[in-house]
Amino acid sequence: MRPATLAEAIQRIVDGTPQEKALPEFLDTFYLAPTAEKQLATISDRPMRTGTSISMLSPALRPEYLARQYQLPLIPEWVFEPDRFLDRAWHVSQLDSPGMREYLTFASPAEFRSRNIFTEERPLRRARAKVA
Repeated sequence: MRPATLAEAIQRIVDGTPQEKALPEFLDTFYLAPTAEKQLATISDRPMRTGTSISMLSPALRPEYLARQYQLPLIPEWVFEPDRFLDRAWHVSQLDSPGMREYLTFASPAEFRSRNIFTEERPLRRARAKVA
């Protein structure tokens, strides 16, 4: 059974479910929600803090990005808490090269760049996602 909210997905990760399973399942829940209100309900609750700066920050990226992509009526306020931003750049890639860092810096969505995280153009891509 898929997690009903992002907060539930994060709790599952803390309880031992691999992140590679829990987060995509949450995204499926979000993408399959039939209305904007139901989509908003999946991201409204503040997930628990998990300890490290990247893992604490990661949940904040999804709701802001998803809310903007799906033009939801609001973005949960908790995503703008100061500890949801990194002090130094983090390039999400297995290849650490100047060219890859430059590409990721250019391609990253604004919601990620504003937090000093640089990733691919469509970081939450799933088969069920709409193409923006």
